[in-house]
Amino acid sequence: MSKKFVGLLTAVAAVAVVLSACGGGAPSTEQAQPAKDSQQQAVEAVEAVGCDDALGCVTVAPGEPIRIAAAMVVAGPNAVLGLDEKYGAEVAINERGDIAGFPVELTVEDSACSAEGGQTAATKIASDSSIVGVLGHTCSSSCTPAASIYNDAGLTMISSSCTAPALTAESSHLPAFLRVAPNDKVQGRVMAEYVYNELGARKAATIHDGSPYAEQLQQVFADTFAELGGEITAQEAVNVGDTDMRPVLTSIAAGSPDIIYYPIFIAEGGFVTTQAREVAGLENVILSGAEGMKAADFLEVAGKAAEGMILSGPDLNFTGDRYDKFLQAYKEISGESEALAPFHAHTYDAANILLDAIANVAQKDADGNLLIGRQALRDAIYATKNFDGITGKLSCDANGDCADPRISISEVQGGEFVTITDAAGS
Repeated sequence: MSKKFVGLLTAVAAVAVVLSACGGGAPSTEQAQPAKDSQQQAVEAVEAVGCDDALGCVTVAPGEPIRIAAAMVVAGPNAVLGLDEKYGAEVAINERGDIAGFPVELTVEDSACSAEGGQTAATKIASDSSIVGVLGHTCSSSCTPAASIYNDAGLTMISSSCTAPALTAESSHLPAFLRVAPNDKVQGRVMAEYVYNELGARKAATIHDGSPYAEQLQQVFADTFAELGGEITAQEAVNVGDTDMRPVLTSIAAGSPDIIYYPIFIAEGGFVTTQAREVAGLENVILSGAEGMKAADFLEVAGKAAEGMILSGPDLNFTGDRYDKFLQAYKEISGESEALAPFHAHTYDAANILLDAIANVAQKDADGNLLIGRQALRDAIYATKNFDGITGKLSCDANGDCADPRISISEVQGGEFVTITDAAGS
């Protein structure tokens, strides 16, 4: 709600006006109006006083919850990635309890790990004026259109898994977007250095699926590998939904690479992994990917073909009583015996940064309504410095990068992901 609505409210003071937080008014009518609910009364009370936040305010009436949205992939072949994040967020919200006496409510939309899914989820969330902030999205392809929608709506999002460099690049970053996931500028470099310096590979090929995540990550890897003195023999692409990867793999085999780096997702990654060993010339090639495949579901679909595979990703070697307590709560909520995917702790940290910011800026009016300024909230999130998270000490920069960007390398050994390097980053 901005000051401009105060004049409107005065002009129609004799008429029942239904306003959403930061929204417009309904047409006046001579007919008797139904009794206003507590949320409507709270909105009008705050409008009468005025809200001077540049992006408007969300008003929460006594007895109503502070509503946070989450946009995560929770269906389809990549569902474990989003469910893992959802459970991490729920642990943080359950631990918090309430803010200033108001309960916190999480509403989840399926962002589908795609541009179309991200746009649909963001449009629905942005149309709900009671939403205070957004956790997510899952997948950079979903975050990319969503950031623009939230930016126009005055909402702020904190992603725990959208890692594409363009999302926080100075030339393309939108103020609505922040993340606690490491920037793939770091991951691509660390992986290339490991492949060149530790594995001794001198020829590499890459595969992406056209998504911002995969395309940008493999490009950072390729550029760094070439700078180190290596040769990129091929940069191929597959489509989401493809099942026959043999033509692409046959083309790659012609260049005789030592390693193939394909930072794609579970379904397509499984097909590449199982079919690579069937292609002449790739019998001994090193197969490698990234955190988009670092889930039990990938090991199930790839089977024995994944054995010995190398994967880059955020360092997940969390230790100590705090993580143990978190993981126990995660298991109780999820019903799982172990974490499903890599970003549960990142989402826990993102949720706590958002909840802290809400607690810092929320104010009560004389009638007990909670008033949360959208710009004030965004500013408070950007002001995060040395936040003590499970994933490290987090500080947000002007372009929305908040992560402690520690990357480690894992190898599939005995059907499990085993960390084989110390964390690297910066």
